[in-house]
Amino acid sequence: MDYKTTFSEIYAILKTVENTGKVAEYIPELKNVKASKFGVSITDISGKTSNFKDAEESFSIQSIVKVLSLILAYKEEDEQLWKRLGVEPSGSAFNSLVQLEYEKGIPRNPFINSGALVICDVLLDILDDPKKDFLDFIHDISGDNTINYNKKIAASEKSYAYTNTALINLMRSFGNINNKISKVMDFYFHICSIEMSCQQLSRIFLFLANNGTCPIHKKRIINTNQSKRINAIMLTCGFYDEAGEFAFSVGLPGKSGVGGGIIAIHPDKYSIAVWSPKLNKKGNSFLGTKFLEAFTTITDSSIF
Repeated sequence: MDYKTTFSEIYAILKTVENTGKVAEYIPELKNVKASKFGVSITDISGKTSNFKDAEESFSIQSIVKVLSLILAYKEEDEQLWKRLGVEPSGSAFNSLVQLEYEKGIPRNPFINSGALVICDVLLDILDDPKKDFLDFIHDISGDNTINYNKKIAASEKSYAYTNTALINLMRSFGNINNKISKVMDFYFHICSIEMSCQQLSRIFLFLANNGTCPIHKKRIINTNQSKRINAIMLTCGFYDEAGEFAFSVGLPGKSGVGGGIIAIHPDKYSIAVWSPKLNKKGNSFLGTKFLEAFTTITDSSIF
């Protein structure tokens, strides 16, 4: 398939749509991103990559990284991991204190903020040098040693950590955080600050389209059963309380980040990444979501 032509045709249509989204402003560094940026990259199961517009420009992937931190924790803990968090859609805001208190400090899933903080706590228990070891894991599965943290974004996130601090303290009160809170938070801020391009994202996530094995590097990342479960959680929980709408309109497992990125997986076919910084009211990329809806419709490539 000529993906570049398809991308160009969809983009031409989207340019006629009023983008009512807004760049994330609650993390000061993110509001400096040029709102007009737009990139797409798709890597098919053979390893061939097709790019469009700003696909090779790095941006803060934010919550997309939660899939990778989950995978590393799942590799180490296997089914024991689910004793500390669930796999259900939240149905409420990604930083809800009310839901967390009601459920006695057990996060609804790994992708809401409380769940990602628990994953970070798990990784602090099992990694000798968490920030270095996590980055080494990213480098290993991607084959790309240029990927790194953005210290300014990590510091910017720390300056606006009030709700996340409340979440982690609440979980600590229920006995679901083991490590020193400041260390868990510092690790969380750093992993969310990781920068990648759409091209890097579409390639690093390709193993989820291939039963846990990267077809480019022939490296097994996770086993087939774990890959199936990660894709399932992405489908049901990857877009906060808009996960059902994304499944309905796009029809792919995926994960968004407030940096404007989205990664989506079609098992046995491809991994696709889109970046457009303006977010809708639910915190997902406005144009990115519309692009993927048009793409799966035109190419008839929903999983349903």
